[in-house]
Amino acid sequence: MCETCGCNITPANEHLVAAGGHLATTANGSETVEVLKGLLEANDREAAHNREHFDRHGVFAVNLMSSPGAGKTALLEATIEAIGQTIGERRRIAVIEGDLDTENDAERIRDKGVPAIQISTGSACHLDAHMVHSALHELDLDRFDIVFIENVGNLVCPASFDLGQHANVALLSTPEGHDKPAKYPVMFRAADLVLITKSDLLTVLDDFDPAVASDCVRRLANDAPVMTLSSRSGVGMGEWIEWLERHL
Repeated sequence: MCETCGCNITPANEHLVAAGGHLATTANGSETVEVLKGLLEANDREAAHNREHFDRHGVFAVNLMSSPGAGKTALLEATIEAIGQTIGERRRIAVIEGDLDTENDAERIRDKGVPAIQISTGSACHLDAHMVHSALHELDLDRFDIVFIENVGNLVCPASFDLGQHANVALLSTPEGHDKPAKYPVMFRAADLVLITKSDLLTVLDDFDPAVASDCVRRLANDAPVMTLSSRSGVGMGEWIEWLERHL
């Protein structure tokens, strides 16, 4: 969590450090570490509350994390189509979208006929549990089986904040390079599944080796599955849908 970019304080938790908030002052009135620890503890309590909501309504919550442009929204679009074709209406989806600004991604999801709640984080480069909790008030969870949380595109901060999800899915696109898990270990160590996206580009990106990417994940002592797929061509989507079904 960064003390200079402001990512530790978000629009949803700033009331905790504002005048009158219980983290507005510390024991000696100045210790930053104590405030940051308090913010994380408050986030974890809210995340546990979110998870209780999901569990009570029988909803599987998936946190999608990646760098910007790795294909999270494209994956969701392809997933919505694939579930509709192979499973039908038995699996009902909702999406919570996180971005610094705009509703571009949420509009793409709504165009597929799926409810999407947009969270604009302002200067915060990640979602937190308080933001997700606010979004849940706009969803009737009894209507859904899966809630995808598309986190802000960032390979660092999102991995440090529990949102109440049941699973973390980290996307690694082929143009990024196969050594990203080694360079950004916190996110890929926290992943329950790693998806190598844009695999249709492997024919022209001969410097990306999926086996090396998988080895980088294993070196983090993470035995999570590593799947290769393409949202555009549909290759590998079946394995991804099967993974979702197994975890519901």
